[in-house]
Amino acid sequence: MSSDSRSENRTRRAGAGGKKCPLRIGVYPGSFDPLTNGHLDIIRRASKLFDKLIVGVLVNDSKKNPLFTIEERAALIRKCIGGMPNVEVGTFSGLLVDFVKQHGAVAIVKGLRAVSDYEYELQMAALNKHIDGDIDTIFLMADVQNSFLSSSVVKELAWHGGSITGLVPKEIEQDIVDNIKKRRAEADN
Repeated sequence: MSSDSRSENRTRRAGAGGKKCPLRIGVYPGSFDPLTNGHLDIIRRASKLFDKLIVGVLVNDSKKNPLFTIEERAALIRKCIGGMPNVEVGTFSGLLVDFVKQHGAVAIVKGLRAVSDYEYELQMAALNKHIDGDIDTIFLMADVQNSFLSSSVVKELAWHGGSITGLVPKEIEQDIVDNIKKRRAEADN
């Protein structure tokens, strides 16, 4: 799909002088297994940069044992994005660039916690730009209070009975705890 046809497929809005302007659509991709306060912070901040932000929940084949199904992850995110009317949640597998093009987006949003994140994400941004030169990647630095936070850390802490209060949105904290308890019971049997 060319960039011109993507622009035509985007919903239009009235701009200055009543002219129709294309929506600026961004995609924030990730596995979000589970969503953390760091993810939610990036969603809030990115939603201010775009007319529409799509949180793209991906099937990550490299992670063999996800805590939540892709449908459950999408539902948990939806529980947390109230008050952000320009944020939607979608799911996908395959190439991120294809998902971005399918939705007429112009940019990919990535959150960075550390230099190690940047090195990997820079490679991915270059690859995505190689695949489609019309798609840019925007990097948002994690808030310092979230710089240590990852889904893996949350799962590990919860698995061993630690409190995840303040690390994940309160709307889904109990969902995570309940799922971990269920998984531990299954592992003990």
